[in-house]
Amino acid sequence: MDRDAFAEAVAWTARALPARHAVPVLAGMRMEVSADGYSLHLSGFDYEVSTRASVEVLSEEPGALLVPGRLLAEIVNNLPSGTVYIDTDGPKVLISAGAAKFTLITMPLEDYPSLPGMPGKIGSVPADAFTAAVRQVTPAASRDDTLPMLTGAYLDFSGDTLKVVATDRYRIAVRELWWSPEDPGIDVAALVPARTLANTVRGLINQSNVDIALSTVPLGEGVSLSPGEGMIGFENGERRTTTRLIDSDFIKYATWFPTEFSGRAEVAVSPLVEAIKRVALVADRNTPLRLAFTEGEVVLEAGSGDDAQAVEAIEVGYQGDPIRVAFRPDYLVDGLSAVESDTAYLNFTEPIKPAVFTDVPSKEGEEPTFRYLVQPLRVT
Repeated sequence: MDRDAFAEAVAWTARALPARHAVPVLAGMRMEVSADGYSLHLSGFDYEVSTRASVEVLSEEPGALLVPGRLLAEIVNNLPSGTVYIDTDGPKVLISAGAAKFTLITMPLEDYPSLPGMPGKIGSVPADAFTAAVRQVTPAASRDDTLPMLTGAYLDFSGDTLKVVATDRYRIAVRELWWSPEDPGIDVAALVPARTLANTVRGLINQSNVDIALSTVPLGEGVSLSPGEGMIGFENGERRTTTRLIDSDFIKYATWFPTEFSGRAEVAVSPLVEAIKRVALVADRNTPLRLAFTEGEVVLEAGSGDDAQAVEAIEVGYQGDPIRVAFRPDYLVDGLSAVESDTAYLNFTEPIKPAVFTDVPSKEGEEPTFRYLVQPLRVT
């Protein structure tokens, strides 16, 4: 098989493999040559997430085996370019490319669990747009596993609109995009582990579509999650993944966004992000970075008293009453870096009430596709 195609397929599949697991066999990657000898199917599974990928091969005979998955991924990623050959010799697997040769010991295939099937397809979404949406939103998800709801990305399907949402209680990121549903009247939502979703979009094929499959049953006029079946699947070309959903209700995020603002700044995203990073050099992760907005200017400050201090001013377009507000520097960078337009709107109400960052729509009168609500820090 071709080394590059094999490496991509192995890397995609290895994302479901645990670094450590109480069941050693789950660290394995299943490799199966199709009956016609032209496809090699790779799969990984940890009882929560499953991944599958295929690669074109020329094989003398069909067969299946199980090998240490992460080790295989490291080996294949470092093989020289060209053709990769795989041979079996009893319990051994021989992998060679160019002058490099590796021997692996197979794992007991009979102990490996069967992978879950794909749920029913509910629609498809352009891979580029879906990848961008997930990358914009998932940094706002919590890393604290004690509150599972906050570690998820909420996929809200309504008609031909898909909203991707994440929050850690101190900020909320929302991206709205178009998708093509199988049922135009669909109204359903799923809470997907954010880390799994972020890993999934990393390997999607550009200029293609992602089919989304979800365990659902009709309920009244709409569609609701099927009780006890919470699973979602994503398929893109020869790659597919499934994951269990987080069994928890999500916050009513729409009600958190203010509808009126007392001030708005239009800022060039890159210069402001660079200024934040410079000023934040004298601030710890949880130390507030202070911003003072007046007409035509924002002044950034960090540090005080006997500590190191930094100040920088940059030009902005600002309308409204002058305001001084403070945020965690990393929250500012995450929100602004997710804005796809060259400039962003920063909307404020009061110094201690949530601010909302958005992209600047390309056409006047259009709604922004990305919104980022962030809670300011109290400062004396």
